[in-house]
Amino acid sequence: MLNYLGRRASHSVISILGLLILVFFLVRLTGDPSALYLPLDSTPEARAAFAKLNGLDQPIYIQFWHYLSDLARLDFGESMRQHRSAMAVALQAFPQTLKLAFVAMLLSVSLAILVGALAAVRPRGVFDRLASVASLAGASAPDFWVAIVAILVFAVGLDVLPTSGTGGWQYWVMPIFVLMLRPFGLLVQVVRGTMLSSLASPYIKTARAKGLGRHAIVFGHALRNSLLPVITVAGDLATGLINGAVVVESIFGWPGIGKLMIDSIIQRDFAVVQSTILVTATAIFILNIVIDVLYAVLDPRVRY
Repeated sequence: MLNYLGRRASHSVISILGLLILVFFLVRLTGDPSALYLPLDSTPEARAAFAKLNGLDQPIYIQFWHYLSDLARLDFGESMRQHRSAMAVALQAFPQTLKLAFVAMLLSVSLAILVGALAAVRPRGVFDRLASVASLAGASAPDFWVAIVAILVFAVGLDVLPTSGTGGWQYWVMPIFVLMLRPFGLLVQVVRGTMLSSLASPYIKTARAKGLGRHAIVFGHALRNSLLPVITVAGDLATGLINGAVVVESIFGWPGIGKLMIDSIIQRDFAVVQSTILVTATAIFILNIVIDVLYAVLDPRVRY
């Protein structure tokens, strides 16, 4: 297990480094930051001084070398807009994204397991058909479209929920609903499929022959053996939530790392963009490692 974790860690570090190098060059294609941070009538001398202050006056390969040198010393640069450590800016916003993704994923997994298990008990029944339609609709609906419709209905039309920002529970309802819709839809289908296979297995027939009740068979035996595929899919969806929060946070004005990333790209705050990418990529790497370890704990064959 330790050797496996070591290999995964080394591969992830190489991937993250390659991603940071790619982002370094791509983010500089957005334009000259002095056009945003200086007045329109600023002199060439003022622009040159701004470029020198932010290390943008040198050739791109020299800037890249300095970036790698600073990265080796864990120096991630300074935000042009906020005039403080870019990594500090990213780390301040990241907990807001984690809270949103954690609650959305917790609700998605819990509801999907319950709905998928109940739908598999009576295949092609009324509840199964309703669950299938709802899950397919949730998995297919685009996040941005659902978010806009939710704002029009609940914030503009009914005026019962705020359109954006943070605060009480009312501010959490629409972002969490939009984020959990796709994971819920996909997980319901996964749980239903694996439960149908488990309920048709010989050991379930043996349990029924012994006189076990339906509740014990469904939730004590079939569901337990159906969780491994659910964990795999849930892990992929959880990493997708961290990335997908970019759209939701931007629409609802949620002060997370996704909104910070978009704002920093628009403001050409290069150091903050690079720091947000690094934090997000590292979080996804750690989450994947945790899921692999959990999978090995639940299935001894994977550990072997």
